[in-house]
Amino acid sequence: MKTTKKARFAAVAGATGAVALLAVAGAAPAAAETVVDRPDSFTSSYTVAATPDQVVGPDGALAPGEPGAMGTFNFMINSDSEIICYDITLNGVTPPYESGAKTATHIHEAVAGESGPPRLAFPNPEGDGVLTSSGCLQGPFTTGLEGDDGVDTGEGFSLKEIEANPAGFSADTHTSTYVPGAVRGQLTLLPAGGADTGVAMSPAEETGATLPLTLGAVGAVALGAVMVARSRARTA
Repeated sequence: MKTTKKARFAAVAGATGAVALLAVAGAAPAAAETVVDRPDSFTSSYTVAATPDQVVGPDGALAPGEPGAMGTFNFMINSDSEIICYDITLNGVTPPYESGAKTATHIHEAVAGESGPPRLAFPNPEGDGVLTSSGCLQGPFTTGLEGDDGVDTGEGFSLKEIEANPAGFSADTHTSTYVPGAVRGQLTLLPAGGADTGVAMSPAEETGATLPLTLGAVGAVALGAVMVARSRARTA
């Protein structure tokens, strides 16, 4: 069967276009992380008591969030596999969400009282009244937001950075009314052991301590302690 010049040109043009499209997609992926099942073990776990009074604007000044709102962000990390599982609950936060990133719910690299770039983006909590979001993501990660260097703020980020300095990271969610953040809070490490959570032991653990798969009693105690401390600080 003969192949005309026009047909050959179309084939070459199509192949070239496909290669170009793949190159563009590879250079700026809409999402790099992969939704995965919950692993059998974790190397660390964290909780966040997010409140409106902790929100900071891009200029570093306080920018109070939505009055009366509260968020609980629980994170479980397996840094060996670059997997983070999240369980997020928002009370009193009013969508719609708004952010320059691909979602409006993040972990930022930012110490208390300061702003910083998002490193991880999570599906926005949804629901009727109480908003929730949960699941597990595996890196490499992207946020969909370019930094000053023109590179996605999640590119090259490793969960080991959180484990090295959890106090240097915050979690928040942004809405159209409270763009700097409706609620925000700092990551607090949950100690291994304590309450019996009945979860799998991390292979890296040699002490016999367990890390929470669902944070349960340990998370509740840690969250309560954080909230009491914040209440005292506000009345001081």
